[in-house]
Amino acid sequence: MVMVNEGELSRFEVEVEGWAARDDSGILSPINFTRRKTGSNDVTFKVAYCGICHSDLHQIRNEWKNSMYPMVPGHEIVGLVTEVGSEVKKFAVGDRVGVGCMVWSCQQCDSCSEGQEQYCDKTVLTYNAINADGSPTFGGYSSLMVCNQRFVVKIPETLPFDAEAPLLCAGITVYSPMKYLQMTEPGKSLGVVGLGGLGHMAVKLGKAFGLRVTVISTSPKKEKEAREVLGADHFIISKDQKQMQDAAKSLDYIIDTVSADHPIQPLISLLKVQGKLVLVGLPENPIYFHPAAVISGRRFVGGSSIGGVKETQEMLDFCAEHNISCMIENIPIDYVNTAMERLGKGDVKYRFVINVAESYSSPTAN
Repeated sequence: MVMVNEGELSRFEVEVEGWAARDDSGILSPINFTRRKTGSNDVTFKVAYCGICHSDLHQIRNEWKNSMYPMVPGHEIVGLVTEVGSEVKKFAVGDRVGVGCMVWSCQQCDSCSEGQEQYCDKTVLTYNAINADGSPTFGGYSSLMVCNQRFVVKIPETLPFDAEAPLLCAGITVYSPMKYLQMTEPGKSLGVVGLGGLGHMAVKLGKAFGLRVTVISTSPKKEKEAREVLGADHFIISKDQKQMQDAAKSLDYIIDTVSADHPIQPLISLLKVQGKLVLVGLPENPIYFHPAAVISGRRFVGGSSIGGVKETQEMLDFCAEHNISCMIENIPIDYVNTAMERLGKGDVKYRFVINVAESYSSPTAN
């Protein structure tokens, strides 16, 4: 845990309002800080909405033991451009734009050259990180963002603005492995473990790709919504041994979105020969399975993070084409602490989104 002197945050030039956690209690409260003025390659935008990711909860409570305070969370950020730098050609004042989980990378390594900036060793995260100039990064629970144009994406006009914000994390986190691992062949079967922010997006994307989707959950209460609202073809209660046995070797692909500790080997048994299981949730403890579970069927278990900037734009355009957005609960920013408590209990369908625009007046430059 690192503490930053709030007095040092005034050495930049644009006044911004936000909400920050100041210690590992995770309680957020109002903060005034400053961002840099728009540079030649920067896009500045007034934040309209910001999604609340489960990782925000982990970070404000220092559960990953790397938190820096004060911390302004938020990496599912959309808004309207107010100013662009002299070298910016793709964006203009008034455009709908977004910033996801990254604000910088080295642009020189193999990962960056392949459009996979998320795996760059020098990637700078949108919050709880240090910029190249030594300043801390602050996220979208704030009135204004300034970001290098390389890490800004265009937000489609055809979808609800607030429901697009979580696509920048929840959407791309499941879209990226599906594309990279070729888990998109129409008619194939996809299992989705967990029906939360990531899981419900995996169901929607799977159906858009033409897959037969099975939701795998510990909660029987989620079956009706999985089938009737999200369009899942099948539903398995993972604690029901008979259902799990009946579904053995029935799935071509599985996306495991669960962040709580849970057994993996029973899920592997659901894969067909040469099936693929990809982990996108981040449980606290290591996972274990017997090598025979994968060797006997040439099954593959891997993991995936978010996507690169180009792929994120591709995902947004795909969602616009197929009318896909997140199911959200729109909240004012002063509800954020209650939202965090509810998120910790799984009491949200399926993403909280902060209505930032209605929470703040326009920030002004010094």
